[in-house]
Amino acid sequence: MPSSPETERLLREAALRVTRPRIAVLEAVHQHPHADTDSLTGVVRQRLGAVSHQAVYDVLRALTTAGLVRRIEPPGSVARYEARVNDNHHHVVCRSCGAIADVDCAVGEVPCLTASNDAGYEIDEAEVVYWGRCPVCTAMSQPDPTAPQQRGTT
Repeated sequence: MPSSPETERLLREAALRVTRPRIAVLEAVHQHPHADTDSLTGVVRQRLGAVSHQAVYDVLRALTTAGLVRRIEPPGSVARYEARVNDNHHHVVCRSCGAIADVDCAVGEVPCLTASNDAGYEIDEAEVVYWGRCPVCTAMSQPDPTAPQQRGTT
């Protein structure tokens, strides 16, 4: 997570004005990867006090356009934001609780996966979402080996 001076440097290098809301939102994204806008708004409000939802949306849009933040939207999910940018990583999503984690490229060079037919496109990115259950949800669904086993009656 960048410190405020580091955050200010990132904003300046992206040709963005350094404002308190931009600093707060960018730091919130670094602290809470894959958070949605409502969650980020709550974090920013804890730090700055009153700030509108629209202001957070506007800052997220500016940060995304500047390449400081990446917006992801797995199917069936609201938009989420992360600070891991400039690499072509993918995501794994838990079907049970919705947790999201980063996973590195499947194989090879960017864009990771070579399309069987690129239809004439110059591909520069591949977006892959893996689905499954996270370790916590998997563990919760496993039977407890220390629990007494029920026997059938005849």
